[in-house]
Amino acid sequence: MDCQAEVNCGLHLVIQTSPLPEKNKVEFKLNKDTSSFPGRLLQHDLERNYSSRQGDHINLVSSSLSSFPILQRSSEEKILYSDRLSLERQKLTVCPIINGEDHLRLLNFQHNFITRIQNISNLQKLISLDLYDNQIEEISGLSTLRCLRVLLLGKNRIKKISNLENLKSLDVLDLHGNQITKIENINHLCELRVLNLARNFLSHVDNLNGLDSLTELNLRHNQITFVRDVDNLPCLQHLFLSFNNISSFDSVSCLADSSSLSDITFDGNPIAQESWYKHTVLQNMMQLRQLDMKRITEEERRMASVLAKKEEEKKRESHKQSLLKEKKRLTINNVARQWDLQQQRVANIATNEDRKDSDSPQDPCQIDGSTLSAFPEETGPLDSGLNNALQGLSVVDTYLVEVDGDTLSLYGSGALESLDRNWSVQTAGMITTVSFTFIEFDEIVQVLPKLKIKFPNSLHLKFKETNLVMLQQFNALAQLRRIDQLTIDPQGNPVVNFTLWKYYVLFRLSHFSMQKINGTEVTQNDMIMAERLFGILAHVASSELPQYRLISILGDARKKQFRYLLESKGKKPGIINEENNDSKRLVGENTNRATLNYTTRDFYNEKLEEIKEKKKFCKTYIEDLVKEATEINMKNEALQKLWPQMFIELVRDAVIEIRNKNSYMKLCLQQITDQK
Repeated sequence: MDCQAEVNCGLHLVIQTSPLPEKNKVEFKLNKDTSSFPGRLLQHDLERNYSSRQGDHINLVSSSLSSFPILQRSSEEKILYSDRLSLERQKLTVCPIINGEDHLRLLNFQHNFITRIQNISNLQKLISLDLYDNQIEEISGLSTLRCLRVLLLGKNRIKKISNLENLKSLDVLDLHGNQITKIENINHLCELRVLNLARNFLSHVDNLNGLDSLTELNLRHNQITFVRDVDNLPCLQHLFLSFNNISSFDSVSCLADSSSLSDITFDGNPIAQESWYKHTVLQNMMQLRQLDMKRITEEERRMASVLAKKEEEKKRESHKQSLLKEKKRLTINNVARQWDLQQQRVANIATNEDRKDSDSPQDPCQIDGSTLSAFPEETGPLDSGLNNALQGLSVVDTYLVEVDGDTLSLYGSGALESLDRNWSVQTAGMITTVSFTFIEFDEIVQVLPKLKIKFPNSLHLKFKETNLVMLQQFNALAQLRRIDQLTIDPQGNPVVNFTLWKYYVLFRLSHFSMQKINGTEVTQNDMIMAERLFGILAHVASSELPQYRLISILGDARKKQFRYLLESKGKKPGIINEENNDSKRLVGENTNRATLNYTTRDFYNEKLEEIKEKKKFCKTYIEDLVKEATEINMKNEALQKLWPQMFIELVRDAVIEIRNKNSYMKLCLQQITDQK
């Protein structure tokens, strides 16, 4: 009867039982050919069930001189089994003293109750030591076994890998089923080919440098969340990570750099439940031949390659978007700083004007850091690639123009120049929302006519940090074509602190029939209240203005309507029908509101300068006219005094010239000839 048990670490234990005299012959072979390590060897984690051997005649004798039993074998057994000894299932609690067995190469202590490795330091030719299924808590007593090639310590109580410094020839190390929490103290095992750490308490994998001969690593049934250093194992072919806590490929990304790995398992991990699991593993580890104990087909490789290209394009696009997003954040922060500096200067200048008589005026450029506005920032960690890309990113931009769907966002006054661009009809037609941030409202007013032309479908305006400080500024919005929604952010717009500001907006911009203000629906009651509060204001304003001033305020269309009203006043009451009366009332209401306009400070200053220039020109012109008239009058008076004498002299000269008629005629002919 032949019974063969595969030791899943490259060892084949063959037990032959026959009626021949050489009974119970045990053949223990150590095979160093790496081809004898197929992926299936470790799938049961070296939890073997060796056949019990009853043929060895072994006597354990107690000694009064020592607390350890002494092993005694007959001379015949020593001759037959000089290089091997099995003490399997002997209910041992300690290692017995083994004397006279210096030639032992294979020693088996499986399935006992041994708590400590001892009494084997004299077995210096030992090649294989099997202590599977005992109660050992610490690796010790092995320092003299320099020839040891196989050490099997599975299913014990070991908590730490230690005391292996002298076992530099170790080929197989089995530590499965223990309580180990960290991989350590094995970097010197440069000849180790098989390492089994299944069913321990490992939470991560690292510290594998130096294991240059390792071909098989079993880490099943642990608590592993990430793996490192595996790419530093040049000969590793089989890696078993089944039943751990790996949830993403990023936590095992080092595997992609391993050129020798051909067989790997992830089954039983959270990552194996993901739909992208198989394609992701294959596209990052193209050299794999088996995944989860299944052979990889060429079709699977092809699909993984296609998906890898798509994923790479997606990553590039994501990286590009991240870069643009970070650039946007940096630019907005820079614009915010510029805005704060500008506002601080304005505030300091105003303060200095109020303190002209002070001996220590403030420096307009002095900035208090605590006053800087806190614009929201995204301060999350960035990946190294993005950080490298941002090193050359310019952050001196003072404005930003962004089109996101149907929203045009303008940051900084320089962004207003973008309205002069040649916007495509499609893009301009898509814009329905325009947002202004860190821009003076007075500067925005100057581009409102362009906004109306460039983006005819814009219905929603947003203002944040625009210095809206008084109700009159809302008058400027009346020149737009249409507004359905208006959003005024309290940050940087003190006007929202006025209780009645919404009602004023509804009154002044009533011709837009606005639907929402700051996200709140406008009701009919709001419109009625706005009319009650500010209707009289518009009437008074229009009544106090002279006709020429009123006409100059109105546009061309309204001028015609206004003239129509003036002409209608001269007709008899019966001539104008009810329809005309309604038109008159409607036009009159619009005209009243039109008188409530807004002039920006710069425009007002320009007008003042223009008026001063005109006054100066008129004054100079009048002075020149007066001076010229005075000179003409003086010349006229002098002529009146000199004329009588001049007339007498003219008559006398004429009489003298024509006294001799012939001489006069000759003289005239001579003059004519000379002229020709």
